[in-house]
This record gives sequence, C-alpha cells and structure tokens, in this order.
Amino acid sequence: MEDVSVIILAGGKGTRLKNLFPDLPKPLIPVAGRPFLHWLTRWIASHGPRHFIYSTGYLGDQIEDWSADGSMPGIDRICRRETEPLGTGGGLFNCLDLCRAWVLVANGDGLVMGGVDQLLAVRNEHVDGGVLGVEVPDATRYGSLKIDQDRRLLEFAEKVPGRGLINGGLYLFRKDLLERHFQSGPCSIESDIFPEVLDADAQLKVVVPDEAPFIDIGTPETVVLAEDFVTRHLRED
Repeated sequence: MEDVSVIILAGGKGTRLKNLFPDLPKPLIPVAGRPFLHWLTRWIASHGPRHFIYSTGYLGDQIEDWSADGSMPGIDRICRRETEPLGTGGGLFNCLDLCRAWVLVANGDGLVMGGVDQLLAVRNEHVDGGVLGVEVPDATRYGSLKIDQDRRLLEFAEKVPGRGLINGGLYLFRKDLLERHFQSGPCSIESDIFPEVLDADAQLKVVVPDEAPFIDIGTPETVVLAEDFVTRHLRED
C-alpha cells in the first residue's frame, strides 16, 4: 500500500448538528467513546493504507490537533486546511500535491463496512480508478450508479424508485488522472469531477460488495444510530 494515499474530506460545517455539537467539527463527534474520525481511519487502515490526509476547513484546528495526538502509531496522519469553502472536489484537489500514485477518497461523516479491499484491488486492473457501489432496496433518496456489463461506471443517474445501486461515497483515482483534470476553486466530486473524467473516457470500475452496512452522521437521527453501529461492527484493540 506504499502507493496509496487516503484523503478524508473533513471540512464541512455540519449545519444540521450545530445545536447538538456547537463547538466540534462533524468528523470529531464522539461515537462509542472516540471521535468518529478515529473509527473511519482505523477501518480504512485495517485494509493496508498508512498515509492519511485530512482535508479540513471549519474548526480545522481541532482535527489538526487530533491528527497529531499520537493515538494511532504506524499511521501517518497529516492535514491540509482550505482557506475558503471548496466543496468535495476542491478539497480533494487542494490535497493532491501531498498524495502518492493512487488516491482513495472518503467522506469524513460516513462509514461503509465493506468493499475497501475490492476497491483497492482495482489498482491491479487496467483502469483509472473505481467507485464503491452499494445495493439498496430503494434508491429514491440517493440516486443510482449507471454501469455497463463490465461494471464500468457510465454516469450518476437521477433518483429512481425501487432497488438500485447507489454511490457508497468511497472512491479510488489514479493521481495522474486527477492532475489532468485539475480544477481550482470550489467544485464537487459527483457533479464536476466524475462527469468531466467520464466525458474524457476515463475507465472507472464499480465494485459491489456482498454486504456493505453503512452509517452517516449527517443528522441528529443518524448520530444516535452511529453508537450502536460502531459497537456492532468495530472493536477496539
């Protein structure tokens, strides 16, 4: 995994959680006795990557202090703070110069318990990257991934009721692909980067694990559920 860097997007304000945690950035919300970011980092690191970059913004100094606390020996944790809100794509590009040959990108407020090994294995195929897809009984809330018979990504489709394959929020890119499509300023991974690289015929494999329980902490309701989720799926050493 020496060729892999992990960028965790941790710059959002978490507006819907301001009343519950007014003085914390969303990724540091405590879950099962640890910051949520601890569990996300530990889960991804258990699959081999050791080089982590946190794209910070709102209350980023707290994440910078956490990343330097020595609590995760053997894992290289560094931060890059944005000077203005850059969105998911801008946050990714803001960290790109710190990255190795392959870039694994995760949202700092979500945890998907499956598919990381399969996504990292895409490095051994003749593709430019990959996307984690999750099968759900109803894709209405999420929108769907449209793929071909070889599970290559064609587009992010509109929201359609019924069973579907949705975006799991975990991506792998060749660094040189991102360098060729570099954008300055605010942009979105889903709305800007993916359409541009797909229009340029980038080959992105969609991996679909047999099981992929997932949780996000974007709302007060899901924060409550996160405690039980982490307790069931992760264990502290």
